[in-house]
Amino acid sequence: MKIHMQVLIAVGLGLKRNWHIFFGIIAGIIVGFLLHGHEHTTIFNILNFIGQAFIRLIQMVVIPLVVSAVIIGIASIGDNKQLGKFGKKMVIYYGIITVCAVLIGLTLALTVKPGLGATQYIDTEAAVEIQQQVAATIDNQRSNVWNILLDFMPRNPISSLATGDMVPILIFVLIFAIALSRIGEVSRPVTSFFESVFAATMKVTDWIMYLAAPGVFALTATSISAFGIDVFSSISKYLFVILAGLAIQLFIVYPVFLHIVSKVPVLKLYAAMTEAMMVAFGTASSSATLPLTIACCEKRGISHKISSFVLPLGATLNMDGTALAQTVAVIFLAQAYGVTLTPFLLVQICILTIVASSTCAGIPGTGLITIVLVLNGMGLTPEQLIAGFALLFTIDRFTEMARTMVNVTSDAVVAAAIADNENEINYDLLNNPGAYNEII
Repeated sequence: MKIHMQVLIAVGLGLKRNWHIFFGIIAGIIVGFLLHGHEHTTIFNILNFIGQAFIRLIQMVVIPLVVSAVIIGIASIGDNKQLGKFGKKMVIYYGIITVCAVLIGLTLALTVKPGLGATQYIDTEAAVEIQQQVAATIDNQRSNVWNILLDFMPRNPISSLATGDMVPILIFVLIFAIALSRIGEVSRPVTSFFESVFAATMKVTDWIMYLAAPGVFALTATSISAFGIDVFSSISKYLFVILAGLAIQLFIVYPVFLHIVSKVPVLKLYAAMTEAMMVAFGTASSSATLPLTIACCEKRGISHKISSFVLPLGATLNMDGTALAQTVAVIFLAQAYGVTLTPFLLVQICILTIVASSTCAGIPGTGLITIVLVLNGMGLTPEQLIAGFALLFTIDRFTEMARTMVNVTSDAVVAAAIADNENEINYDLLNNPGAYNEII
């Protein structure tokens, strides 16, 4: 299929799935412009309630989504002999490119400072409160490192679940999932339970995303009403930083990575994966794109043994595009609220972003859901940052489409690298685009 047809398919899929989101944004801009200067009316209060309710619904699914995604991703490995052969390499490769993504996002955000243009829209009292709370949290963490490490150990996982203390929850879930992967078939009932929880949570998330149009409409309208149309010029740097970072990841990091660890020609690989990349952009869902990703890999030279193992886990746990975007988003919020970004805090943000991105389900809307994990580590909640979140939501769907395309490409890059290392790639087929079977 010609590239222009693939682009048209991507645009068509994007409009089909996301037209209501785009309509919500446009309608929110119009209504917000009309309400500008009338921030204390009944209509404004109703819209403000809808926007905050939408964010609370998003928070509601964080814990079940994270717990079930991690358990399924790790437990699915089991005692598979493939794990000993190339599983560790998969984890290392995914780790390398995710760390690169986070560092790119961090560097660009600290250089361009996208959040400074939004400070004028943040309530001064709220900003001071956030600054004091983050400073107190970080000072407490720095002066009580050993106690903090002890607090990371979940004395009572049920209590941690009840209070939403995410780090102990993640540690317990990781240990529990590894144990499940080592006990064979007897773990099947428990794993099946969490597969059901994950499926149900994704369904709930899908329902919440049906409310994304009114939610984004309300958030956009209240933002424009309170801040004016100039708000978009203030977040243009944020959009630029994310897109620039994703472009660096796609056109510099992946080619360099493939050159170092394999002999896979990056242009041939991108040509082979173009259809999956375009559909990923259109649907903003790596899970929905997974069958196409596997088909593109297998029909164009990468063995089934590799693609069937590496790609499903990548679609669940490897989200370096999301990690980059989340890093930029957190720093944007910190800059907007005047939070001092100390080296200690920056390291913490990077670590928590890697964890948060790896717990994202491959469905639309989860990028800003799991960012709660990072904020939690800073002692904050989304309700305290409602104005900042409103700004992020106005362009989140577009950035989500771009970062999903990078996530899917990343999975294919790692699969190709491992296939090359294990002699599980047919270069005669990969290097001959004319022989490709059309997938879509």
